[in-house]
Amino acid sequence: MNKKILITGGTGYIGSHTIVQLIENGYDVISIDNYINSSDKPLKSIEAITKKSIPNYVVDLCERDAVDEVFQQHRDIVGVIHFAALKAVGESVEKPLLYYRNNITGLINLLELCRKYQIANFIFSSSCSVYGNVDSLPVTEDTPISQAESPYAHTKQIGEDIVRNALKGTGIHSILLRYFNPSGAHPSGLMGESPIVPAHNLVPVITELAAGIRTELTVFGTDYDTRDGSCIRDYIHVVDLANAHVKAMDFMMAGQQKQDTEVFNLGIGQGVSVLEAIAAFEEISNIKLNITLGPRREGDVIAVYADYSKAKQELGWVPQYSIQDIMKTAWAWQQKRVDNHPLT
Repeated sequence: MNKKILITGGTGYIGSHTIVQLIENGYDVISIDNYINSSDKPLKSIEAITKKSIPNYVVDLCERDAVDEVFQQHRDIVGVIHFAALKAVGESVEKPLLYYRNNITGLINLLELCRKYQIANFIFSSSCSVYGNVDSLPVTEDTPISQAESPYAHTKQIGEDIVRNALKGTGIHSILLRYFNPSGAHPSGLMGESPIVPAHNLVPVITELAAGIRTELTVFGTDYDTRDGSCIRDYIHVVDLANAHVKAMDFMMAGQQKQDTEVFNLGIGQGVSVLEAIAAFEEISNIKLNITLGPRREGDVIAVYADYSKAKQELGWVPQYSIQDIMKTAWAWQQKRVDNHPLT
């Protein structure tokens, strides 16, 4: 059976880890990534781990004709996993039109080409941010969608609707995977989170602080209605997350999907506060971090964590890594990185 998958954002954090898991499960992979927030270094890591070289096309998804050329060269693509998007919450508040233009235009172009070439399977990289501030926890796939807390989250809400409407009745199946907080690094130590722009996510900020790249870490908000006053998130190891994409693609390829579009939450089902995450790192590293307690940050949701029982039941997916594992692998990756760049 032909099993060629196109990954958009393949040199990004989640995309590169997913490529490894796809290859290890018998898939052929090609990538599109314009290196807006990455580089070609993950391609070398992928090859070191899998012993396979992956072609990457340096193409902007907003340039439809250039993306079309990739599809023309690979008419045997059977599935697309769409990661490529701008994703920094704070930046989206500052530059909303950039986020709407990039994230939505790229998605529309990709869906048009999936319809043109009748790509049977489409996975959309969504986010728990689509739920907004929720009234009850844990979050299930049936939890009502509230007003988005940031333009980034709004692009994911809009994106989900676009996927549903654009592919309905076309014979193309789609799955919306709502991630909680991807963290950690590949256990080999050869791959992890290494954005070109300064990291915004908590775990790489923690490891950069411990490595001396940063001088302090600000905890945004200590007066929330949570057990220690800081925001609560569901931190999912990136390898667990990558494996969920493989299982979702297997699910579609096996013809098990019953509806045009299915939705799955991907988290470990446990909420961890910002202060608890910092404490977990300090415990595994034996390093005391210099943290500053600051005011709330616009766009932040107070607390959110997943009920992943649907993914467990239908996809056979169960996360294997804990917050301690996340911190161990992230710290190991940080210590081995050769591109420890200054933040300026």
